[in-house]
Amino acid sequence: MASYASYVELQRLLSDCHAVTEPAEAHGTLTGALCANGQYALADWVNEVLPEGVDQGQALAGLASLYQATAEALAGQLMEFDLLLPDDEQPIEARTEALTLWCNGFLYGLGTGGAPDPQGLPGDTGEIIRDLSHITQAGVDTAEDAEANESALADLVEFARVGVQLIYEHFAAQRTPHRREAVALH
Repeated sequence: MASYASYVELQRLLSDCHAVTEPAEAHGTLTGALCANGQYALADWVNEVLPEGVDQGQALAGLASLYQATAEALAGQLMEFDLLLPDDEQPIEARTEALTLWCNGFLYGLGTGGAPDPQGLPGDTGEIIRDLSHITQAGVDTAEDAEANESALADLVEFARVGVQLIYEHFAAQRTPHRREAVALH
């Protein structure tokens, strides 16, 4: 994706604004809503992830950058979309938890973005959404070695990344073009 706040930077921005959501979940929510609703604006997302009445200050620029990069990556033809998750240097437990939060946020965003009963969709799209729902329950398998867990996590992240792009394409007909312009928030 294009330049945007890193996971750690976004975590700091959200924390400074006393947001109760983690960066992965916030990004998942954004992604799901953008998949389902072409009119989902930056202001909609900011109102979703930041507490009411908080001074948005520095967070707005970082959120706007991530919103723009996400919308462009989803709409692009180069399959550049990626999930916003902690770096590989972080413990696998933290990265796995972030993936579960990301998938939870995605499902929430998809539903609130206006997707018609996402769990009940037929075919590949329905199967992907049901699998993402199962990923919300993922955990590190303590019976496996570190390499097996790393491989399993990488497979889940790649599945989610590609699955989201397929879901985005599935909803293209019901989605109107994205509003990508920066929206002034007060």
